[in-house]
Order: sequence, then C-alpha cells, then structure tokens
Amino acid sequence: MSLLHDLEVAAVVRVQRHVPAGAARRGSHVLGRIGEHAIGWIALGLLGATADPPRRREWLEATATVVGAHAVSVVLKRVVRRRRPRAPEIRVLDTAPSAWSFPSSHAASTAAAAVVYSRLLGHRWLWALVPAMMASRVVLGVHYPSDVAAGSAVGVAMGRWLGPRPVGART
Repeated sequence: MSLLHDLEVAAVVRVQRHVPAGAARRGSHVLGRIGEHAIGWIALGLLGATADPPRRREWLEATATVVGAHAVSVVLKRVVRRRRPRAPEIRVLDTAPSAWSFPSSHAASTAAAAVVYSRLLGHRWLWALVPAMMASRVVLGVHYPSDVAAGSAVGVAMGRWLGPRPVGART
C-alpha cells in the first residue's frame, strides 16, 4: 500500500477512537440518512420552492444544482473506482450504496446545498453542516478524509459556478 493510503487509514482510526459511542455516532447516522442520494437537500429545496413562491425558480435551480453535484460525484466514483475503507483496524459502522468512495457524494451534495441555499436564505448557518457531514462519513468508516475533501470541493464548485444568483447579484 502507499504512504497516502496508510496515512488515511491512520486518520480514520484516530477519528474513530476519539469519537465516543452515543450521540456523536447517532448524529453521524442521522446526517448519513439526510445526505443519502441528497434526499434531505432535495427536500429542503422543494420546501423552499413551495414556501417562497416569488423565488420558486431560484429554489428549483438551486435544487437542480444540488442534484447535479450529487450526480457529478457519482460519475466520478465510477471513473476513479477507489474502494471504500476496508482496513481491519477501521470499523465500518454504516452501509453504503456502492463500493466506491471517491469523492463522497454526501459531502458534494451538502457543500452544494450550503452554497446555493445560503444565498437564498441570506444566512450562512448551513455551512456548519459541511464539516459535520464530512466528519460523519469518516466517523462511520465509509470514507477516507480525501474522499470527503474532494466531495466538498465538487459541491462548492458546482454551487458557485452553476447555482442561481440572487436578484441583483453580480455575475
């Protein structure tokens, strides 16, 4: 194995040792369900489109951007074909829909949602969910740190380049 792989395995093991069983792991499972196939972020976008009729189009464009970020990450997984963590010292605490881990689709859709929905809401609190989602995937042993970093980068890029601009914003 490579030095990078060994460092990533060590990082996952270190995170898992320092995260106590209980609330943190339950929270990681909850975030995992919210991020699975971007369903929680899609629901948030559709709720925004329903609750904010004057900006329905912007909410739907934002939701499409989140779906796009998820889709791009899925395509990249199939191109890169990096296997999920399988080292004996890593505890895999959740299931995943595929064997491929790079980049993290959970991180991609969460970062895209943070970018586009924060613009629409005028609040940055959604950004706090990005590192929480990233950490949760490592805590659960289903991703390496570079998987979640790359996924977040995909999501931020998609959100910044393709997401809707609030009315009056510079392009």
